[in-house]
Amino acid sequence: MDIEVLGTLAVREQGISVTPTAPKPRQVLAILALHADQVVPVSALIEELWAGTPPRSARTTLQTYVLQLRTLIATALEQGAPAEGDGEGGDRRRTAKDVLVTLPGGYLLDSGGGLSDIREFERLSGMGYRAMDAGDFPGAARKLREALALWSGPAFADVQGGIQLDMETRRLEETRLCALDQRIEADLRLGRHRELLAELTVLVSQYRTHENLHGQFMLALHRSGRRGEALDVYQRLRATLVRELGLEPSTSLRRLQRSILMASPDGLAEVPEAGGGRLVRVG
Repeated sequence: MDIEVLGTLAVREQGISVTPTAPKPRQVLAILALHADQVVPVSALIEELWAGTPPRSARTTLQTYVLQLRTLIATALEQGAPAEGDGEGGDRRRTAKDVLVTLPGGYLLDSGGGLSDIREFERLSGMGYRAMDAGDFPGAARKLREALALWSGPAFADVQGGIQLDMETRRLEETRLCALDQRIEADLRLGRHRELLAELTVLVSQYRTHENLHGQFMLALHRSGRRGEALDVYQRLRATLVRELGLEPSTSLRRLQRSILMASPDGLAEVPEAGGGRLVRVG
């Protein structure tokens, strides 16, 4: 079973979609897919579906949704089954109940070792973080770029979310932003500041109070010989932070602004990296 949630929900058994179109069964599948190979308690599914006000028939209705999912899985298993005699050693074929398993207190979606884009994202981003820590910036940029390429949009973009899915969507978005931040940091350390300008222009418009992205944009602009624009980015961010949050920019960002102000004309003045206080050469 292959599972994709980093964008629209897509769950396939033997290459055949088992993703329902009805909102509630889709929501159930999304939670099970998110926690693939783990038991999801019935109480958690009911909470997700009805947000603390379940109907009397909640358990029965949930069972109906599970049956609908198993019907889709059974169809996929039948369509994707090998021809008679193609099996190995007469092994019993998986059934829908083997894939969507009923266990004491809950249900489990057995991925059968298939692809999960969340797991692949975590694996690749973890490799990227370790490469950053080791000072392997080309490797870090490559692995983090591969991890981010798994995203086709917001997680669970086409699923009507309840409390749990909404919380998980926010958590996953934060992990994406962390990976994005580190990938840009790696690219800056590799001297790709001009290549980053277009991307960072979009990102600071999208995340208007994200200090690290603004700091990276300032650094990229300054290293590209656009010192005035770098300082303008700081002033716009400061105005937004004060107006919307009542906050001044962080110490590290103020230090970056001062360093850009005092940078020598030949561009060799030391400026702190956007993510912290370590000094690097601008040129």
